[in-house]
Amino acid sequence: MSKKTIFIRSLIALVVWALFVAVTFTAWSIHWMNEKHVIPETSQTVLIERGESLYSLAYRLQEANILKWPRIWVHYAKFKKRAFINAGEYRLDALESPLSLLDKFQSADVIQYSITFVEGMSADDALNVLRTEKRLKKHIPRDIQLEQASDLGLDVAFLEGWMFPDTYAYSLGDSDLAVLQRAVKKMQRVLEEEWANRAEGLPYATAYEALIMASIVEKETGAPQEREEIAGVFVRRLQKNMRLQTDPTVIYGMGDDYSGNITRADLRKKTAYNTYRINGLPPTPIALPGRAAIHAALHPAEGDSLYFVAKGDGTHYFSSSLEEHNKAVRRYQYKRKSNYRSQYQEDDTQESAKKEKESS
Repeated sequence: MSKKTIFIRSLIALVVWALFVAVTFTAWSIHWMNEKHVIPETSQTVLIERGESLYSLAYRLQEANILKWPRIWVHYAKFKKRAFINAGEYRLDALESPLSLLDKFQSADVIQYSITFVEGMSADDALNVLRTEKRLKKHIPRDIQLEQASDLGLDVAFLEGWMFPDTYAYSLGDSDLAVLQRAVKKMQRVLEEEWANRAEGLPYATAYEALIMASIVEKETGAPQEREEIAGVFVRRLQKNMRLQTDPTVIYGMGDDYSGNITRADLRKKTAYNTYRINGLPPTPIALPGRAAIHAALHPAEGDSLYFVAKGDGTHYFSSSLEEHNKAVRRYQYKRKSNYRSQYQEDDTQESAKKEKESS
């Protein structure tokens, strides 16, 4: 047998062996990529920082006993043109395969957290909610004042009333300012929508005045069915040049001096928000109104009532004359029962209506 023949046979054998090894390795790699492994309980949350490379992540996963062969994982991703990952915090299942990990880190299906601003809370309260959310990056100065909203890049002069009360989802790495900006933009959008469909003949020169009224309506009642009627009272008072005389505005104007009760001296003290002393609306909103309160301010109920008083079940008694109102005050306020409540509870609506009918 010639040397040339021996060389050719050796070369063929080497190529066959190389192909066998390559096919075997490929088959094993595919099997390994799809084989699920137990993820340690202490490693079921993975945070990928912005700008982190696939190589860096692979070796971090190896150190956490999540991935056994990081090089194979990276080479597979490159071969499939999938050598990219999305930053964020991910929650792993108890069983994951290398391929499912790659799918997860490329899906941007990051862990979502949420933060809620409640209807009727003040802007200061909402800012405190942001400050206490530990997972949010802090970009809002702790000593920021409401009149410094423009310093934060917000398109409003005074922050009160401009944060739409809602639940906002965010992921690890988001900032408190980003959440605030979303809340302000949503309020601007909702107000614009409601203002465009407002009723005729309202005593508001601008949408901002409607927002101020909505904040008062929001603070005056928690009973959903009363919002339009409350708004109707205030709108008629404005149209008749009557002072609004609403306690929540007085409380807001008192600021930190409010200790839970309003005295006669408080009602006599003139502040920019004391609607017992000033004419018209206060200069700014006094709380964060929801869409229902904004809608009510722009669609007040018709009628002739000009007064209302809390009945003690979370709802109000409405009167069209001062005489009738004074009688209602004596009935519901001067002789408060032990079960008197200022907050409305929806489950008690029918029972309260029944008792009211029986006592009248």
